[in-house]
Amino acid sequence: MQFDIQNTESSALYKLLTGTVIPRPIAWVATVDENGIDNLAPFSFFNVVSEDPPHIMFSTVRTGNKNKDTLNNILANQQFVVNLVTEDVVEQMNTTSQSVAADVNEFQLANVTPIESIYIKPKRVKESLVQFECEIVHHYFIEKHQNGGACIIIGKIITMHIDDSILMENHKINLEKYQPVARLAGSNYSKLGEIFSIKR
Repeated sequence: MQFDIQNTESSALYKLLTGTVIPRPIAWVATVDENGIDNLAPFSFFNVVSEDPPHIMFSTVRTGNKNKDTLNNILANQQFVVNLVTEDVVEQMNTTSQSVAADVNEFQLANVTPIESIYIKPKRVKESLVQFECEIVHHYFIEKHQNGGACIIIGKIITMHIDDSILMENHKINLEKYQPVARLAGSNYSKLGEIFSIKR
């Protein structure tokens, strides 16, 4: 079946895209507002875009033409932390996906531990095995949308925090100990499953 974008409802497009572009890594993004209130929210439209120098990207929807707190905070102070999600914290991550008032601290809501970053103001999630301190370098609002569109954030990684428990020799990651979780469609998530290798 063919789906012409102009003739397909945005809700159908969302289901088709999130059901086919899988699995998607989850950026658990921590920010802080101008009043010092910590914010924590997950985003699965996320990936790494460069290693020289290291940059990541994620996008946040703007339902009803309104920015999420995460976007407002990043645009205000240019900083954020990407915490990566593993099996041990997937329930806490899911708790922070709910829509709450801007003055609600999601670290407290999800009962996770905020720890100070080294170079930026937003806190890190102690329970996350991987944390990237980032500064925004670019943002772009998607145009000609139906329901508010989205904003793409590109951030430069200032420093990486990787738990010693998942590090192996030569800077490789022990996937059995890392146990990352990825987003599928609807309420579905995935673990790594079978791993196979193909030489380049």
